[in-house]
Amino acid sequence: MHQPSVKGRLRTIRAHPLLNPTALIEGWRERLGGYLEDPEHEPHLAAAIEWLVRAQDATPDGGISRGFSLAWHAYFGGRGWQPSYPETTGYIIPTLYAAARRLGRAELAARAERAARWEIEIQLPTGAVRGGVIGAPESPAVFNTGQVLLGWLAAFEETGQGTFADAARRAACYLVATLDSDGHWRRGNSQFARADATLYNTRTAWALAEAGARLNDGGFTDAAARSLRAAAELQSQNGWLPSCCLSDPERPLLHTLAYAIRGLLEGGRVLGDPRLLHAAERAAGALHAAVRADGWMPGRYSSDWSPAVRWSCLTGQAQMANNWMRLAVITGDSKWLEPVPAVLRFLKRTQNRHSREPGVRGGIKGSWPMGGDYGAYEVLNWATKFFVDALMRHEAVETKRLGAPSTLSVLA
Repeated sequence: MHQPSVKGRLRTIRAHPLLNPTALIEGWRERLGGYLEDPEHEPHLAAAIEWLVRAQDATPDGGISRGFSLAWHAYFGGRGWQPSYPETTGYIIPTLYAAARRLGRAELAARAERAARWEIEIQLPTGAVRGGVIGAPESPAVFNTGQVLLGWLAAFEETGQGTFADAARRAACYLVATLDSDGHWRRGNSQFARADATLYNTRTAWALAEAGARLNDGGFTDAAARSLRAAAELQSQNGWLPSCCLSDPERPLLHTLAYAIRGLLEGGRVLGDPRLLHAAERAAGALHAAVRADGWMPGRYSSDWSPAVRWSCLTGQAQMANNWMRLAVITGDSKWLEPVPAVLRFLKRTQNRHSREPGVRGGIKGSWPMGGDYGAYEVLNWATKFFVDALMRHEAVETKRLGAPSTLSVLA
């Protein structure tokens, strides 16, 4: 019989709940049903923004901490704040710009610009963005490049400074150079995720389409269209999106499915391609039907769209709230708004706005319960970002017409 190593036993001991009191307290709160929600969005929005501010201040470089470990984390070798994460820092940039407008806080725009400049400092010579966190072995990652491309485009949109356009152009050139002729990215995929299940690169293609439109480069636009149409051709009749997960393509995460849907939706908008919009609608409609009355959704799905796990992926739920609202705005059909209030209420109940622990207070965890198999015992910067986006989008939808302009850029 195999005996665990000394290192393995130490890891188990370190991860024990009794040695991780913050995680223990959060676990008890989950069993009691979570936290009180405020019917207004602003208290939750303000708390989440303050968490993102602390996450940036927790790093020495201008990037935003990947997250906060409530329990001892094997990869990071401890608890607490984690290193800066280039990928998600990139797409948090448009969120900070939007929050600066919404809350009247110019310093948030300054933080966004600081993050965008830091991303230029660490951009690889090829134009790519690295995979993983700062400190991980340096390697290019197609998906991460697309996400930071969105951030640079937002910084260019906000400031008009050519340095951001130049960085965006270098990133877009890298994406075009690594795209195969059939529209799929097989080279340059992250070493930190499966390289054979990256349909969620539709979100990268969306960023490339935005670069084509905003930087007036038809080569970027053509490559994005080729990639998005190749992805849409793989969709099943029931709307299923295959090969779309970081770790388990047979039971993909709601997180990566939501990435793929957003890429098809926004790519279709930029390109004016109704086939891509319809592909996004088919998948988003299947998930629309999966929302429970209390707003809960499963964190993984089987190919018939049935639940594959009993825990929720909070990131994916916040993403889908955004996707449905974007669908409502793009199509003009308010039916897409139906599940959003329940999902936002559920997410609010998972947010601890009063913890004494700064790394917990205001942030959104990976899973619910937090021991679920996505970002287990972690508060994640991208979960918090998508929650912020969803709150600001919903405010705009509730107080304005669907077609009215929002303070939130389409890049967020």
